[in-house]
Amino acid sequence: MPRLFTALEIPRDAALSLSLLRGGLPGARWMDVENYHMTLRFIGDIEGHVADEIAGALDRVRRPSFSLTLSGVGAFGSKKPHSVYAGTAASPDLNALQGEIDRICQRLGIAPDPRKFTPHVTLARLRHSNPIDVAHYLSARGNFAAAPFRVGRFVLMSSRDSVGGGPYVIEETWPLAGADNRAPSLSATASEATRIMR
Repeated sequence: MPRLFTALEIPRDAALSLSLLRGGLPGARWMDVENYHMTLRFIGDIEGHVADEIAGALDRVRRPSFSLTLSGVGAFGSKKPHSVYAGTAASPDLNALQGEIDRICQRLGIAPDPRKFTPHVTLARLRHSNPIDVAHYLSARGNFAAAPFRVGRFVLMSSRDSVGGGPYVIEETWPLAGADNRAPSLSATASEATRIMR
């Protein structure tokens, strides 16, 4: 069964900026550029009828499109780092969208995520990386910032259980108000989607 989560796609220009952060860190397994995304709410492995309920409830989300800037880098797992990521500049619109999706999921019985929402794009998974190497990598790239981009929709993605995640498939999309969704993103591919729930 696929693993589901809601996410934002990363447009081509921003993805290319992120790709320049690859390299220079021993023990890093770098994400493929086409798999860059920002998880809004992890849902997990669920039955098809529950996925249908979630998709139906997300149809009612009415949020405006907004501008988002990828900015800064960080690592998860302070004493034993397990991944490095690019963060975002503060965005009340992003937090509001994520909060609404989270409330919808909880109302439908999906367990709350115990981790605080930290908007990020995973750059690499780490295996046996030395924390000092990670610190040097982060300090050398601490001033990272990409050009702002417009968030015009959010998506439901699936992944199969695999090492490092991916490949990711877009199962459903929801436009945000005032968005022009004609421009394809890097992650919007031919695999974009009929619902898996049917």
